[in-house]
Parts: sequence; structure tokens; C-alpha cells
Amino acid sequence: MAESESQEGNYDNRGNKVQNFKMDMEELLEEMEKLTVQAAWMAYDCVHIQTNPDLHNAMQHLEDVFLMCKEQVEKKWQEVLVE
Repeated sequence: MAESESQEGNYDNRGNKVQNFKMDMEELLEEMEKLTVQAAWMAYDCVHIQTNPDLHNAMQHLEDVFLMCKEQVEKKWQEVLVE
């Protein structure tokens, strides 16, 4: 009698393990899908940038302007702190 209850417990435990395994696999597959989409967009962006030099030049100009603006904001912030 106790043996049959033990076997039932083992089956329940196996069922839970299988269910947990399925849930873990679904989560991993979803994460892999997200990563695959991100990788595809990155590849698309790389190809697009490489085939369009104007885009690269525009991005470089924006980065340069951003860094100059950031530098000016930091200088003004330091002036405000000193006053």
C-alpha cells in the first residue's frame, strides 16, 4: 500500500518536472526568438550603413555635434556649481 502511494508521488513529481521543463524550454525559445530578431536588425543596419556612406557621415556628424553640446552643458553646469 505504501509502495503504491510512493509510486504515485513519483509520477506526480515527474509530471511537475516535465511541466517545469516545458515552461523553461518555452521561455528559452522566446528569448532565442527575441535575440534572433535583434541580430537580424543589427545585420540589416550594418548592411544599410555600409551601402550608404551618406548615412555613416550623417551619423558621425550627429555624434560630433552631440559631444560638443555635452561638453558645453558640462561647462555650464560647473559654472553654476561654482556660483
